Amino acid sequence: MSAKKITEQTYAFAKEKYAEYGVDTEKALRQLRKISISIHCWQGDDVTGFENMGGTLTDGGLQVTGNHPGKARTPDELRTDLEKAFSLIPGSHRLNLHAIYAETDGKKVERNKIVPEHFRNWADWAKKNKIGVDFNPTFFAHKLASDGFTLSNRDKAIRDFWIEHGIACREIGEYFGRRLGTACVTNIWIPDGYKDTPYDRKAPRERLKDSLDQILKHKMNKKFILDAVESKLFGIGSESYVAGSHEFYLGYAVKNNTLLCLDTGHFHPTETISDKISSVLLFIDELLLHVSRGVRWDSDHVVTYTDDLRTIAEELVRGGFLERTHIGLDYFDASINRIAAWVIGSRNLLKALLGALLEPGKILSDLENSGNLTARLAMFEEIKTLPLGAVWNYYCQTQNCLSDGEWFKEITSYEKKIFSKR
Repeated sequence: MSAKKITEQTYAFAKEKYAEYGVDTEKALRQLRKISISIHCWQGDDVTGFENMGGTLTDGGLQVTGNHPGKARTPDELRTDLEKAFSLIPGSHRLNLHAIYAETDGKKVERNKIVPEHFRNWADWAKKNKIGVDFNPTFFAHKLASDGFTLSNRDKAIRDFWIEHGIACREIGEYFGRRLGTACVTNIWIPDGYKDTPYDRKAPRERLKDSLDQILKHKMNKKFILDAVESKLFGIGSESYVAGSHEFYLGYAVKNNTLLCLDTGHFHPTETISDKISSVLLFIDELLLHVSRGVRWDSDHVVTYTDDLRTIAEELVRGGFLERTHIGLDYFDASINRIAAWVIGSRNLLKALLGALLEPGKILSDLENSGNLTARLAMFEEIKTLPLGAVWNYYCQTQNCLSDGEWFKEITSYEKKIFSKR
């Protein structure tokens, strides 16, 4: 019997099994097809970017560990690797791009001077591949970020430089939205903070608020650009204080009608963002969700199929938040095949969302509302062993994408043919 026939037969069994719980698997698959994940470009080149071709991140750059062969060295290599990754991820997805991936024809262009033309090749590529693009200013790995402060810097000249960079990036975000016909989520994250305990926690936040106000002063068409702000609890070099805390950005997003970005690695290790989703969406229109995996700290590991991931997906589905949430990935690992890292994380996230879509929501809701919490707990445990994998593999097949157990062969082949030549 062919693999296709086996997949169809196992799906037919799974469909009947889920139907016993009142779950329509076909409806769940239709819903999953509508979900687009924003795939982060920086996994493919270790967050190096192209503003200094052949160089490495310095002056406060992000730490990427590992030296697995095959790192993308040019924009074309990165785009080729992304195409391979997209081919192994079922569904239609997006690209998440940072400002340091500008293509300037070898010319030195400061970040406050970048323009849409520097991203024309990315827009052409995205249009050809029928995908949307999201965008991020790059407030790190620069001589004017070496003291750990950008938009909240006490030096007005430095602050103004980064304000100009933020304004330039919004114009680039709008350009992507207009070119591609889908709104570009343009997300602001800064590393500003102190390694040790500060005396004045207020002043940096006052400066940050003023800087953000200047960046976002010009109102743009939300059909083309959606502004987002992203918090963080701590980072290397900012262990004791971060100007852009969760409370700061939550207040800013509510007051200024921006998206709020919740990054799964930007909170205390014992804190989960799944419990925050229903709270913040009572007060803001839309949410940006960056999915990562911290190990003891915000270490940006490849997303795996954990309970935390499943709980986030369940919260999005149970609350009816999918249409109000923009979902992206944010991690980097150079210790393993970089394309595999993209594919593993993306497929796990989609699999978690499918699992949530396949929950017997009505039964669970009725049990909870009737006060039968014992039966609710029993149901939660029982549905954990329903045949999700059979539905997932069938979904991959319907999307002309290799199923579990098959896709990794493509990675091995690509590594031999392409990576070995780099």
